[in-house]
Amino acid sequence: MKKAFSLIELLIVIVIIGVVYTISVGNFKKMKDESQKLSLQNLKEYLQKIPHEKNIEFLCLDECSECEVFVDGKKFREVESFLDKSVIVYRYDFSYGMTQLEKKDDICFSYIINKQGVGEQVFVEFKTKVYDFSSYLSQIYIYDSLHEATEVKENLIQEVIR
Repeated sequence: MKKAFSLIELLIVIVIIGVVYTISVGNFKKMKDESQKLSLQNLKEYLQKIPHEKNIEFLCLDECSECEVFVDGKKFREVESFLDKSVIVYRYDFSYGMTQLEKKDDICFSYIINKQGVGEQVFVEFKTKVYDFSSYLSQIYIYDSLHEATEVKENLIQEVIR
């Protein structure tokens, strides 16, 4: 009598291999997503994904050598710093234009998202780019200069006025 696998046994093995493959590919994708470097470009999206009840604050102290994420006032995670002390934060005002915000005490950079998921309406100048955090719903826009960011904001206001 020949010993061989039945069709059912072969199908069961194929299904098991498929399940193991699916689980392992999902884990590799998750590891890739987590290893993606945090930057000003994806900071808002990263913070909005963290569950919270009151607010989330991204805080860099001293010369931006140390950064931490606080959820509802409690330290949540330390984050590898991607900034340095050259970071400058601005707020755009309809009447005054772009105004630089003063740094407080030992705080190099801070960004807060409230309980509704809305972040501070600021522009962040770092190295050769300006990051626009002023939109409520869309992702961060990146400009090549503060002048370009100001022009876009003023054009948008003129469009709304018309």
